[in-house]
Amino acid sequence: MSMHPVTADVTARIIDRSREVRADYLERMEAARSAGVGRAKLSCANWAHAFAASPEGDKQRMRNPTAPNVAIVSSYNDMLSAHQPFERFPELIKAAAEAVGATAQVAGGVPAMCDGVTQGRPGMELSLFSRDVIAMSTAVALTHDAFDSALMLGVCDKIVPGLVMGALAFGHLPVIFVPAGPMTSGLPNAEKARVRGLYAQGLATRDELLDSEMKSYHGPGTCTFYGTANSNQMMMEMMGLHLPGAAFVHPNTPLRDALTAAAPRRAIEIADGGNAYAPMSAVVDAKSIVNALVGLLATGGSTNHTLHLVAMARAAGVLIDWSDFDALSKVTPLLARVYPNGSEDVNAFHAAGGMAFVIRQLLDAGLAHEDVVTVAGTGLRHYQTEPFLQDGVLTWREGTATSLNSDILRPADNPFQAEGGIRLLTGGLGRAVIKTSAVKAEHLTLEAPALVFDDQDDLLAAHKRGELNRDFIAVLRFQGPQANGMPELHSLTPVLGVLQDKGFKVALVTDGRMSGASGKVPAAIHVTPEAACGGLLAQVRDGDIIRLDAHAGVLEIKVDPSELAARPRAVAKGSGFGYGRELFGWMRRSVGAAEAGASVLFEGAA
Repeated sequence: MSMHPVTADVTARIIDRSREVRADYLERMEAARSAGVGRAKLSCANWAHAFAASPEGDKQRMRNPTAPNVAIVSSYNDMLSAHQPFERFPELIKAAAEAVGATAQVAGGVPAMCDGVTQGRPGMELSLFSRDVIAMSTAVALTHDAFDSALMLGVCDKIVPGLVMGALAFGHLPVIFVPAGPMTSGLPNAEKARVRGLYAQGLATRDELLDSEMKSYHGPGTCTFYGTANSNQMMMEMMGLHLPGAAFVHPNTPLRDALTAAAPRRAIEIADGGNAYAPMSAVVDAKSIVNALVGLLATGGSTNHTLHLVAMARAAGVLIDWSDFDALSKVTPLLARVYPNGSEDVNAFHAAGGMAFVIRQLLDAGLAHEDVVTVAGTGLRHYQTEPFLQDGVLTWREGTATSLNSDILRPADNPFQAEGGIRLLTGGLGRAVIKTSAVKAEHLTLEAPALVFDDQDDLLAAHKRGELNRDFIAVLRFQGPQANGMPELHSLTPVLGVLQDKGFKVALVTDGRMSGASGKVPAAIHVTPEAACGGLLAQVRDGDIIRLDAHAGVLEIKVDPSELAARPRAVAKGSGFGYGRELFGWMRRSVGAAEAGASVLFEGAA
């Protein structure tokens, strides 16, 4: 199948735009490779230190100068359901490495905080910045330079992007991402949303809400809605960084354990010195980034990746921006409806055909690049297969070529929508993105007076006072990365959803961030420039008429530009202290713009 002309054009544009920074990145990776295997450069004392606490068998293997050593970088903690299964993984990985005459070591750990726990709390102001901390922590783990390849154990929102960014600094090494998988299905998502809506209206008690939430989040594994965490897993498949089909297999099952044990074996096979060398710098390139982007659009994935994918690409010397998302969205059909875009969860998506079906459809339609390097071998067709156990042995077979549930998955020639789920908005207030896949068509265009808030708690308080029963566009400003670290604003979704259900025309415009589960209310997010950095959101007033048109890609304010520019600018009220926020002040001062990935790690980011 020939490439779709828009996919080909966008890819060519990205390659041209990235030429200098990509060449510089590849030159650095080749220099690292040419320096030789890390352990060969270590003195005997250094090497002995690296294995001082290891079992005797490992010590004997480490004396062999050709025996590979695999790094494990883990986001394990037992507070968060998605990361608790990683407790068992090092033991499985080490045993698999030993069986082929190699060693594996936990090189380091990275923090893993959960937006679901910190939602609406001050700690959420550290969430986005934790991604860059994770990237730096990954670099600390790998900088011992004692490894032939690496395994990244991570799943959720900022963890996977941070691991990708950190590992790419060691892109001369083969790197495989090893997920934990989703929890089993609990309370249906529609029922969970219904109880949340009742609680927002004061019609359900806290005990009733807690009971509903505990039935939804009830076991080990990722949350089962299609938010940022599960979008991460989709992208790792699209980028060829997982073993094929690894994304959505449940934790603590024989198949999951077999996939975990297979990861170090494959990481050894693709290490330098063999015929299958596949360094991360070759796997992550412009084509694989486009594949991830197309996968995000085709499945209605999280808008958080309009930040994270930009930052991950930049770490590989690939420059993308929201214009690329918009151009590809216009030609990428929406193939999946998974909550909040539909009623079913990722387990139902996986059962209906999952990633193998999606990848086959995108390749057959010419929307994704097949000619890429992956950890499974050359070619993305490896990922239209699915893993299974045959007499206890892990193997792969072709995934289904037809959807097993057309309410969840559809082919490219009969999609849910002709276009993907994310669009670029431009106009007098700046540039923003909007997730359209979960929003009904009649809500994608509206014009209404602004109600301006500088804090999400002020909006929630206005709702409790009964002041929001009208048509309005909520302008929530000073929520960008420089203002307060860009916390998630998902706690606004139930309130705005209730108002929309009452028949009011409502929307959100913010320089902040909404979850991958942002839902059915139109939200123009990541407005750039942000209010704290000269953005015109700081000069919007109550009553200003704002027009949001996702179809036309417009976000405009019906105020004369000269009048708007002459208005005094509002000033952020955030303190930046408490809950550790004072330690991140330098990040708020140094962080780059949202469209540049909202990172502190790249020279000239701000």
